[in-house]
Amino acid sequence: MLKKTALHGIHRLLGAKMVPFAGWEMPVNYPTGVIEEHLAVRRKAGLFDVSHMGQIRVTGFQALAFIQYLTTNDASQLTPGQVQYTIICYPNGGTVDDTTLYRVGNGEYLFCVNASRCDEDFAWMETIAAEKGFDVQLANLSDEYGLLALQGPAAGAILGKITGAGLAGLPSFHFVEEKVAGVCALISRTGYTGEDGFELYLPANETAAVWNALMDAGQDQGLLPVGLGARDTLRLEKKYALYGHELSADITPLEAGLAWVVKFDKADFNGKAALEELKRNGIPRQLVCLQMEEAGIPREKYLVYDGDRPIGTVTSGTLSPSLRQGIAIALVAAGSWKPGQRLKIDIHGRKRSALIIKPPFYPPR
Repeated sequence: MLKKTALHGIHRLLGAKMVPFAGWEMPVNYPTGVIEEHLAVRRKAGLFDVSHMGQIRVTGFQALAFIQYLTTNDASQLTPGQVQYTIICYPNGGTVDDTTLYRVGNGEYLFCVNASRCDEDFAWMETIAAEKGFDVQLANLSDEYGLLALQGPAAGAILGKITGAGLAGLPSFHFVEEKVAGVCALISRTGYTGEDGFELYLPANETAAVWNALMDAGQDQGLLPVGLGARDTLRLEKKYALYGHELSADITPLEAGLAWVVKFDKADFNGKAALEELKRNGIPRQLVCLQMEEAGIPREKYLVYDGDRPIGTVTSGTLSPSLRQGIAIALVAAGSWKPGQRLKIDIHGRKRSALIIKPPFYPPR
C-alpha cells in the first residue's frame, strides 16, 4: 500500500495529480500545471510537500568518526547549525546516496536522504557501524517528520510573516530551530531549486497546519503549491544531481562532476581507495550539459552521438520552462568536451544537434 503524507487530503482538495513515487503517493502537479508552478518558483515563490524524504539521526561518542568514514565530504568542518552536502559510497566508489547532513549539536547529526534510498541507506549505515565497531546510535525518524520546501525570491518575506526566526541573518546551508505558525520547526536555508528558500522539518502531524499558514501568508505574494514535476525541471535547469539518474551504484561522484565533495585529504572513508584509483587511471565517463539547437525534447536513456559514434546516454532531459528549449544532462565517454562543441541526441530516430554549455542552464551565462 502506498504511504501518504499528512497533506494528502489537502493535495486532493487542491486538485493535484497524484502519482506513486518511492512507496508514497505524491503530487506531480496541480491544476496550474508544471510550467506555471516552475515559473512561480523562479519569479515569486512555490511551496512543496517533500515529506517523503527520509531522516536518519546519528548520535553517540563516535558519531563524527562514523560519519567521516561513511561520507566523502569533511564533516569535521561543520559547526552546530550548519548543513553540508555529501555523498555515501560503496567500497567500489559507486554511490549509495547523496544527502544533506545537519550538525544538530555535539555528537548529534541528522541526515536527510532520498526517499527511494531511505531503507537502503539506513541498512548500509547499520552495516558500516557494526562491521567497523563504531559506538553510535542510529534512528530512522522518517515517519516522525514532515518536510516542506518554500522556494523562490519571495520565500523569506512569506516565511517571515509566521516565524520569529531571524531569517535575514541566516546564511545559506545553515539552520535554526524556531517556531513557525506556533509549531516547533528546524528551519534550514537550503533547497533543490537554485532559488533562495527554506526547508522546514516539522512534526508529521503538524505539517498540514504549517502548510495552510504558509499558503495564507503567501497569498499576496503569488505563492503556488508545486509538485514533483516542477521540482524536477527546476533542479535540472541548475544541473543538480538526482539519484538514479546522475548518480547511482554504477555512477561514481567523480563521473558525476561532484569531486568537490570528495575530500581525498581526510582520513580513510568508504570508497576512497577505489575513487583514488579511478582518478589515477583516468575517469572514463563524465556528465555534460546539452542545449538543443533543433526542435525536440531529450529524455532519459536517449542515445548521444559524436557524429555517428555513440558516446553515451541522456540521464535527465526536459523542455526547460525558463528557456523554452530542450535541455539535457548526459553521461558520455570522457573526452576534451568544451562549451560550444556540438553533439547529437537521437530523438525518435533522428539525430538532432545539441550544444554543450557550461552549467547551469539557468540563468543562462
